[in-house]
Amino acid sequence: MATDKNKISLRKTFEEKFLYNDSLPATAGKFLLAGLAAAPILVTAAIAPNVFSEIKNFERKNKYSKKQIQTAFNNLKQRKLIEIIQEGEDKFKVQLTNKGQKRIKELSFELLEIKRPKKWDGKWRILIFDIPSYPKIYNQARNALRNKIKDLGFYQMQKSVWICPYECEDEILFVAEIFKIQKHIEIITAEKLLHEEKIKKIFRLK
Repeated sequence: MATDKNKISLRKTFEEKFLYNDSLPATAGKFLLAGLAAAPILVTAAIAPNVFSEIKNFERKNKYSKKQIQTAFNNLKQRKLIEIIQEGEDKFKVQLTNKGQKRIKELSFELLEIKRPKKWDGKWRILIFDIPSYPKIYNQARNALRNKIKDLGFYQMQKSVWICPYECEDEILFVAEIFKIQKHIEIITAEKLLHEEKIKKIFRLK
């Protein structure tokens, strides 16, 4: 399972990508999912029918109109990605359903990236995996993992050995959790490689 640190990191990713980054071409629906991923919303019965058109925090200046937000909310509810639960006589809670949480994971996967620090700490992160061939779903998981770590900027040292010079444990653990292969991977941190000068050039490190 993902660590608490991992979950916090992913939540921050959503907040940064959807809530605070005006350059990201996100839809109103993704924006609402991102907000609910950060925390459920409590509302009174009076505004429950038009919850998002009434809550100022869910408006984005020059981004989404009240009508767009309300339409997105209705769409998410129809698709059973969110739900409204009565919390008391006059209070309701808007939250993600299990299906909505799954969609959040998918979006997190799409947005996942490894941050490059201004200064390299001199350590290598080595990802090793040995994923079974059976059942067939493992073959899909292996291919998806390879594609994702390529996208994240890993360098392939050997068939199932990949390397990255930056902190990436949370990101890799999240990918492994998505594909249910946590027990088939290992992450090693090393301070010295035999042929590291070659790899430094690949990553353009000094």
